[in-house]
Amino acid sequence: MMRDLSVSAIVAGFVAVLVGYTSSAVLIFQAADALGASQAEIGSWMGALGIGMGLSSIALTLRYRVPVLTAWSTPGAAMLITAAAGVPMNEAIGAFLVCAALITVAGFSGLFERLMGRIPISLAAGMLAGVLLRFGLDVFVAMKTEFMLVFPMFCVYLAGRRFAARYAVPLALLVGIGIASTQGLLHVEALELALARPVFTMPAFSFSALIGI
Repeated sequence: MMRDLSVSAIVAGFVAVLVGYTSSAVLIFQAADALGASQAEIGSWMGALGIGMGLSSIALTLRYRVPVLTAWSTPGAAMLITAAAGVPMNEAIGAFLVCAALITVAGFSGLFERLMGRIPISLAAGMLAGVLLRFGLDVFVAMKTEFMLVFPMFCVYLAGRRFAARYAVPLALLVGIGIASTQGLLHVEALELALARPVFTMPAFSFSALIGI
């Protein structure tokens, strides 16, 4: 394993995680906020996601001897923002458990692979675009109020996609942090670094939450 360790491999792994978090972590925060989660619960969510994805990535990579990176579903997180509105947290947790069980059964049984083989790629791409379209359009909505922040980030992202696609999101993030700090929009004094603590929520099951989420 040590023979596979190199600077390029470390950088590639770091960029993959950075892009994953910076591009879609905000959706997780918004989904948790839609459920009325507290700051402690949101921290617990992110901590559990980080530990789960990290351990599963390490285990699968060692098992199959190929780079495997597990991650959350960005379209799924996007759908949660609207689907979870008005749903109590404990009922949402129950729906998550049922969803996880169904995903596990579909994966181990091979059912998911057979179903995906019957769905045209263009249809799947259209469904994905429909879920994420609003978030892309919100960029232009944000330009109305924070043009000097959003527009440079947008331009850097487009340039990054053209010349250095792997680094487009981190570059846009760095530009945004730099501009926000110069405009006094970055309030780091309120940040408090601390380990996330798990917060237990007793799940509840309801038909409406199971269908909606």
